[in-house]
Amino acid sequence: MSATAIVSSPAKEKGATDDITVDLYPFIREYKGGHVERFLRSPFVPASEDAAGNRGVATKDVVIAKSTGVSARLFLTSRAAAAAAGERLPVIVYIHGGSFCTESAFCRTYNNYAKSLAAHTGALVVSVEYRLAPEHPIPAAYDDAWTALQWVATLSDPWLADYADSERTFLAGDSAGGNIAYHTAVRASRDGRLMDIEGLVMVHPYFWGSERLASETVREDGVAMFPPDLVDRLWPFVTAGHAGNDDPRINPPAEEVASLTCRRMLVAVAEKDSMRDRGRQLAAHMRDCAWSGDAVTLVESEGEDHGFHLYNPLRATSKKLMESVAQFVNQRSALPLPAAMLPELHELHGYGGNKTSEEGETDDCDQLTLSVPARPYIDIFGYGMAMKNWSGRKSMETTSRIPEGPLPEESHFVLGNRENIPASRITTAMSRGRAAVSRATGGATKETRARGTGRAIAGSTTGRGGQLLLIKCNLAGAEEEQEQD
Repeated sequence: MSATAIVSSPAKEKGATDDITVDLYPFIREYKGGHVERFLRSPFVPASEDAAGNRGVATKDVVIAKSTGVSARLFLTSRAAAAAAGERLPVIVYIHGGSFCTESAFCRTYNNYAKSLAAHTGALVVSVEYRLAPEHPIPAAYDDAWTALQWVATLSDPWLADYADSERTFLAGDSAGGNIAYHTAVRASRDGRLMDIEGLVMVHPYFWGSERLASETVREDGVAMFPPDLVDRLWPFVTAGHAGNDDPRINPPAEEVASLTCRRMLVAVAEKDSMRDRGRQLAAHMRDCAWSGDAVTLVESEGEDHGFHLYNPLRATSKKLMESVAQFVNQRSALPLPAAMLPELHELHGYGGNKTSEEGETDDCDQLTLSVPARPYIDIFGYGMAMKNWSGRKSMETTSRIPEGPLPEESHFVLGNRENIPASRITTAMSRGRAAVSRATGGATKETRARGTGRAIAGSTTGRGGQLLLIKCNLAGAEEEQEQD
């Protein structure tokens, strides 16, 4: 998402709701006649086989099925390719998130994430471009992911033929992509002839149900990336009204989980995510159904919400999550990562983040936890803060571009969770953005000062079409420079 000013949603304006048939803002909105408007998206970026100019990762796009448009972007690190020296690389078939109806394998967010995934794991990453709802309702996305996995198994692409180790194939995805990856693994298990899946990685997977689990209740602060009432309306929308929230495709039965034949699995959840307990529940089902306990790894990121690693990739918890995935992929021995202590299924119905002992004392849940970092908050793409603003205000808001050229002095903007920022400060931040970003990402050592709490500068670089990429930080050095203006 580009840097934006937050303004009232068009749905709030007089008469603007007359043509809206489905309103799932800030993701998507459908109008009479079938026109849809997608809000959660980032600019498309081209592929480049020039690894040297692309941070050591070559990328290329391939068409998998002309009849449906299923395609993929492949990511190959030059260092991994050179180091292979005859030893083939693991393959990660990655399926992007976006509530089944937004985003793309070719957009900046997922291009950057898949590139980072390839760099950290040394794997050949195949990021799948699948058809989106509502134009192509579920099960189109499932069918497209299966088509992509079948194509990978053929090793028909030169990169796959030269570098891929088909015996180390992983299915991975986040949010809706985690759900699709799961069902692709189920289909591969039932087929039994295509290929063996080494591992399944699901980050903040989208699963749901009509019966509320603890994490699906309204939070005390009223702020959630995925408010439960919005999630309740999503699945009926992406299935064209043919399924409700007890559909086994989002509430898988234990016997289906038991049918999985992949060797091991990692489930990552975020403490503040409404879908957290669904991920924990799935991991617990895996443990209780024919799965060896040490083949299931549960990773929880403390203090974080859904998809934080995408919109805030430089945050320490994002880096630790990536390290966990990389270690999981590159585990070559029979023993996987140490498994987390999974909850009993009955505990999830009242689970609120901690366990209560018989004496009434509350103990931390014994699991692999990635704690909140002390390093100041850096929001790269603006996804998280924009969505939290919308959710916390309980009002309909949308985004608009900051216009090109000089900003009127009387203009004021809302950036993230800060209101009424004068245009003069935005203009100043634009001129100083690159320097601020350099300091922020270079690991500044100064401590954030108490007087800087709650303050931020907005640094930016201009992007395609006059859009801006905002970087918010509260590093002391950046604040000092801001105060000197």
